[in-house]
Amino acid sequence: MADVFKSLNLLETLKESIESNKLSEVKDAVEDLLISRINLALVGDRGEEKASFMNSLRGLGPGDEGAAPSPSPAAPEEVAGYPNPKHPDFRLWDLPPVPTTSPFKPEEYMDRVKFPRYNAVFITFTQTLQPNSAALFLEAHSLQRHTVYFILLAAVADSEKAPEEKRKVSVEVLRARGVTQPKVYIVKPSTLEKFDFPDLLEDMSRDLPEIRAHALLLALPTLTSNLVTQKKEAFKALVWAAASLSGGMSAIPVPLVASMVDSSVAVRILTKAQLSLCLDDESVERLARQRGAEPARFKGLRTCVLSVEVTKGEVKKRLAAAEKDLATASPKLLEMAIPRHARSASRSFAAMLQALNAAIDDMAADAEKITAAAFEEGK
Repeated sequence: MADVFKSLNLLETLKESIESNKLSEVKDAVEDLLISRINLALVGDRGEEKASFMNSLRGLGPGDEGAAPSPSPAAPEEVAGYPNPKHPDFRLWDLPPVPTTSPFKPEEYMDRVKFPRYNAVFITFTQTLQPNSAALFLEAHSLQRHTVYFILLAAVADSEKAPEEKRKVSVEVLRARGVTQPKVYIVKPSTLEKFDFPDLLEDMSRDLPEIRAHALLLALPTLTSNLVTQKKEAFKALVWAAASLSGGMSAIPVPLVASMVDSSVAVRILTKAQLSLCLDDESVERLARQRGAEPARFKGLRTCVLSVEVTKGEVKKRLAAAEKDLATASPKLLEMAIPRHARSASRSFAAMLQALNAAIDDMAADAEKITAAAFEEGK
């Protein structure tokens, strides 16, 4: 299971809980992974680039329902919230720009916008970073808030070299204001797979509490093949934890066929996977619109029935088939994979693990194909 645990170190803790028979902790963790929340705030001028960035983070285009409009209807000092239509536990908050006046009291601004409520904050700008933003960053760090990032939004009208030149100037502003080792990420709002957004995600995965990093990963659209792989491994980690509980234990007591596997949990995991991998009809149609492609072309790339629709009947069928396959599986291999407490109920654990991992692999393969097709259309 080494590959699974690489995606979520949290599973190492779960493994210890399972070995200690603390199944209530594992059940709580599975629920947290299925319903993990994150609040992401964006500070900065409310222009076209910021609205486009907020929409791209949610996989939306400017004309889609729920998209952030430009110009923003929010009052200059108002905090505006933008939920994710597919992931209600991921919410973006549009914060007003940092005042340019002097003297500037960052603590007053933070109090006004309820700064502590956000798991991560992006300080966005399109030209040169203004000094008061550096003061806000330093105040946040003094309060042990280290998930604050400077984002230079590349404008459509920018020349190829313009963003790098702006970054150099902004880094000097930060150094002059006392920010040590300043880092500014260049992001193209409409195409997040370009420039520094993948690097930003990597840094956030280290900085955020793991459950929040997990929530962000699963809520983001499938921008790149690498992101699809990360999502797949995260879901396999979740499958392992859920299967451990289904190993004959009563922590999730919803029986299914002889193996006592909880099919309702399996349905929840695969439904979340379908939405996270952007395989549902609405997500595929929206992506096709954004790339100028025929929706039928992208939909035709879904060869796994669970990519199209997750039903309890299909999940039960796969679990039953996995049970039959276990008759030919090596007992030694099963024993190596199964937590010690569940080895007396190995069929339950192995059936869920085999069925759901195969489903996740098939769904991720469909997502890979659609992502590749969208990338080609984008070019």
